[in-house]
Amino acid sequence: MDLYEHQARQLFEEHGILVPRAEVTDAAGEARGIARRLGGRAVVKAQVKTGGRGKAGGVRLAEDPEAAERTAREILGMTIKGHPVRAVMLAQPVDIEAEFYVSYVLDRAAGRFLAIASAEGGTEIEEVAAARPEAVARVPVDPAEGVTPEKAAEIVRTAGLPPAAADVLLRLWQVLIREDALLVEVNPLVRTAQGQLMALDGKVTLDGNARYRQARWADQETSHEDPLEAAAAAKGLNYVKLDGEVGVIGNGAGLVMSTLDVVAGSGARPANFLDIGGGASARIMSDGLSVVLSDPGVRSVLVNVFGGITACDAVADGIVRALDAVRPTKPIVVRLDGNNAARGRAVLGGLAHPLVHQAATMDDAARLAARLAHTS
Repeated sequence: MDLYEHQARQLFEEHGILVPRAEVTDAAGEARGIARRLGGRAVVKAQVKTGGRGKAGGVRLAEDPEAAERTAREILGMTIKGHPVRAVMLAQPVDIEAEFYVSYVLDRAAGRFLAIASAEGGTEIEEVAAARPEAVARVPVDPAEGVTPEKAAEIVRTAGLPPAAADVLLRLWQVLIREDALLVEVNPLVRTAQGQLMALDGKVTLDGNARYRQARWADQETSHEDPLEAAAAAKGLNYVKLDGEVGVIGNGAGLVMSTLDVVAGSGARPANFLDIGGGASARIMSDGLSVVLSDPGVRSVLVNVFGGITACDAVADGIVRALDAVRPTKPIVVRLDGNNAARGRAVLGGLAHPLVHQAATMDDAARLAARLAHTS
């Protein structure tokens, strides 16, 4: 269950992470008064559960209360990547000295969490990873041990963050654990001109299976504005729609994140994040491929699976089943490695489907998927 930015911000503030003063409204007429309370100037931000708001014009600086009302009215009439804007958050501007990125995400395949951090925040982390992969640190976190001061210091050191970020990382871990989250992200985490570290934007995805013990979200709307995300949720899939042309399916959040980076580094844009989990069956693989192939923006699909709990022959069986069900018109690149990989490759080889291509490595698979997306 994804939260809106203002809800993520509330959780950060409750756990001692500094955030700018802000208020939320669904009425443009209220924006003028909110801006006055914030000191006159305000950043007006569309509240939608998707990325790319800034590029779409959904984040703007208003210089005075009158401009805040006018800007809020314009943004409330927008639709961003299929998501209608029904509310805006007005936040107090801050003087930014530097921007960073920090997050924790569940890595299902590895049975642990992954800390992802960078000294280059403020843009999509996939773009940073594609341009300068060495600038993005990935540090595994044992859930039994959690993020200790020593682990936080390791993340800070590996990513090149300021030492004070260790406290933010400790508090962000508490958000993840206490709120039963699968993902917590701050982008950007900024250092202000006054030397404070502050979360300017955030994303939190809660574990729907733990909803029963998170009373505050009991009445939270669970419908998905994007029809593909709704279809995926109905099938129990961990799917996020992105703005690209290469569909991505993998088993484990860490592997999928790496695949997104490699696709971006190959000159293409990922169309989605889809983690089929560590114990995915043929049915789950079939369901996932069906959802990704139904995206009209997808021009090729990359299936990247490392067999552990998930056997590669079961993945191959799921691909065969999906091909029977959806009759694709888009090329599919498959990379299988690990448990029963040879058997899985043999299943796909015996199928001899003209749209199914196999690759030996993740890099080869990403390059092929990118090329096919540009030529298909």
